[in-house]
Amino acid sequence: MTDEALTRIAAALERMAPAPLAAPDFDEADAYVWHTNPDRLDPVARVNRVEIGLLVGIDRSRDTLLENTRQFARGLPANNALLWGSRGMGKSSLVKAAHAQVLSEGLRLKIVEIQREDLPSVGRLLNHLRATDHRFLLFCDDLSFSHDDQHYKSLKAVLDGGIEGRPDNVLFYATSNRRHLMPRDMIENERSSAINPSEAVEEKVSLSDRFGLWLGFHPCTQDEYLSMIRGYCDAHGVEIDDETLRAEAIEWQATRGARSGRVAWQYFTDLAGRKGVAL
Repeated sequence: MTDEALTRIAAALERMAPAPLAAPDFDEADAYVWHTNPDRLDPVARVNRVEIGLLVGIDRSRDTLLENTRQFARGLPANNALLWGSRGMGKSSLVKAAHAQVLSEGLRLKIVEIQREDLPSVGRLLNHLRATDHRFLLFCDDLSFSHDDQHYKSLKAVLDGGIEGRPDNVLFYATSNRRHLMPRDMIENERSSAINPSEAVEEKVSLSDRFGLWLGFHPCTQDEYLSMIRGYCDAHGVEIDDETLRAEAIEWQATRGARSGRVAWQYFTDLAGRKGVAL
């Protein structure tokens, strides 16, 4: 092979390699989103979240996660957290609300959102965050793994940190509809077909055990559902009498076939629009 050919190959490989991440100015924002191709941390000027006081029916999870987040922001020991359970019950809203509450108390803490499909790049992200004096809450929403999905191995770099250990200035929060992050039928299939069933599933099932906090979210009662809506109305100045609100909200949940915090917000959004109130 000629020198000219080698030069062309080297130039092509250089173009294919991701450009090194330029360290962002972390004083620019309190929230960032991690992207790849190329690696970058994009600041978020305005985070989409609700006030922590409007999250009804999850008092124990709220208090536990908030105190854990405070400890970490103060430089004290804190646990990675897995928020699991019913859809639309405020798991991701609680993470963002806890971050906002900690900021309002004068503590310094950045939140960085990472998508599940970008988990293989998490090692590179951690190397960048490790090099700063800021503290980071790494957040992955709707985390779960399907059959033959190897992304879960990348997650161990966050939870265990390998030989280097997880950076002291990084904590990981994830939300999922599944307690063990894997579908139950996948776990049972591996148990039934493996030579050593316990070893076949141990690596995958034990992934959730690496979270120090497990916070469960369960379907809300009708009273909690109505309390959520009343809280939204009071916070945004939407006037409606209790009898009308109850009748409309129950009808709304019946048409959706579900009752949750998300359904409560969707009804309230419709109500605010009809009342001419901007959110």
